[in-house]
Amino acid sequence: MGPSAWQRARGRLAGVEARLENRALAWGVAILVAGLAFGMRLWRLGEPDRFAFDETYYAKDAWGLLNQGYVRNYQGEVDGKLIDEAILGGRTQGIWGEGPSMEVHPEAGKWVIALGEKAFGMDPFGWRISAAVVGALMVLVMCRLARRLTGSTMLGGLAGLLLAFDGLHFVLSRLALLDIFLAFFLLCGVACIVNDRDWHRARLARLVGDTPLVDSAWGPVRGLLFRPWLVTGGVCFGLALGTKWTAAYPLAAFGVLVWVWSGGARRSFGLRHARVRAMLVDGVPAFAQLVLVAFVVYVASWTGWLVHAGEYEEALSSTQYTGFVSEGECVEGEDGELQTNNVTDDSATWPTATEKDASGLGEVVQSLRSLWYYHQDVYTFHTHYLNCSSHVYQSQPSGWLVLNRPVGVATDLDVAPGTDGCDAPAGDTCYRQVLLIGTPILWWGGCLALLAAAALWVGTRDWRFGVALTGTLSTWLPWLLYDDRPIFFFYAIACLPFLVLAITLVLGKMIGHSREPSGRRTTGVVVAGSFLVLVVLNFAYFYPLLSYEVIPRGDWMDRMWFHRWI
Repeated sequence: MGPSAWQRARGRLAGVEARLENRALAWGVAILVAGLAFGMRLWRLGEPDRFAFDETYYAKDAWGLLNQGYVRNYQGEVDGKLIDEAILGGRTQGIWGEGPSMEVHPEAGKWVIALGEKAFGMDPFGWRISAAVVGALMVLVMCRLARRLTGSTMLGGLAGLLLAFDGLHFVLSRLALLDIFLAFFLLCGVACIVNDRDWHRARLARLVGDTPLVDSAWGPVRGLLFRPWLVTGGVCFGLALGTKWTAAYPLAAFGVLVWVWSGGARRSFGLRHARVRAMLVDGVPAFAQLVLVAFVVYVASWTGWLVHAGEYEEALSSTQYTGFVSEGECVEGEDGELQTNNVTDDSATWPTATEKDASGLGEVVQSLRSLWYYHQDVYTFHTHYLNCSSHVYQSQPSGWLVLNRPVGVATDLDVAPGTDGCDAPAGDTCYRQVLLIGTPILWWGGCLALLAAAALWVGTRDWRFGVALTGTLSTWLPWLLYDDRPIFFFYAIACLPFLVLAITLVLGKMIGHSREPSGRRTTGVVVAGSFLVLVVLNFAYFYPLLSYEVIPRGDWMDRMWFHRWI
């Protein structure tokens, strides 16, 4: 590679630094958009005034972590009231069981929910406020990431607004479910990796100086061993894994991108066979700082479990999951529903449950082994024990990006005229619902943008489109492996930020880099502005279905654009 290519590499770095100037304005726009998103999510956050969908699990798990240090089981009824009714009535004492509860997801997201319960109490506002804060912070990170990728404060603000006005993001930011925390930590991890790419290239340029690496064997090594943004990314990915295991797929995908980008950086400065050599000098340190750090953070997120490993060994070491041998056929149970007739060994148990309690470092090792056996049980539950189950709102992941089946998390289909603000004519009725559905124009536009991003990534070798495409595919395609069990559309919230990035990058491509007035720039700005307006209007149209508002049945039916949405 000649000096001209080396000079172009330095020129590109200079261009990146120039585009990232005026940071005060960029931060101001990001904070303003995030503040708007927070206000939208805070309004009537306590409605519906009951447990909605899986909040009944996660809110209680969070309260157990907060007050007992581990997830406790709970009674079905207290003083003649169902447990949910008792909690909503203010009862938080005398309702918990003696042992731990079997939790099938890690604990990090539940600890975040617990922070809200600690501040505001065990009520709907208390267990939802953390989701609202994290949802707004996610909009902030979206603005900053899009600006870094495009160098445009306007496009950064556009990306944040698109995310803020998505129906799925809005609803999940108002519920105590785990998926909003997963999506937030994943987005933070990807933002750190993109920041690391710029940091690594700028650092490499300073270390190379004015001499290209044509005659060098490896290029600079020592000055690039510690990469602070990768360590931060490892922490974020570890928290994502500590919320749901599905974060492992994007961690692997973006880990490969880190190696490819590192090799590309060395190649641009003249190093021959750069990607092979980068596998050693950049790949090994990067693996340690990204993947191993994520693993350490993940294990640390189970601290409450590890401290109470003895209780788990006593209560859960001999469950049906521990004794699983092989999967049988689907048979009809006593309740009339299909269930798997699994083959189990009733005598099976964790080896640690029958061992003498160790002390010191041995106790730590013993607890970690118990945690490993517990993970095996949870994996068995996810991969075998739900295969014959069904749910009215389950959907095939192949259709998630086109909104094939939304999820109703709270529904009241019998609001009489004249009550609760129902203005339906006599003899008719009103509905109110919280529906987990994306803003259709945004998602359908995102599908088109993904196709354009794939073409532009291949055709122009623009790495930025690879971020959007890799993020979407790594958070979506793995679900196709598990489509024989009930899974739900709202899991696609992890894909959403990357759909928004694809839209933003494609619109930025239409506008162009030049700030001089031109027909292309005018057309691009008009298209971008029009798309944003359409998304906001579409969001407003579906807002009653997102916020538990009372509307006449006919108005509700008008918003059911497809039979599968009902």
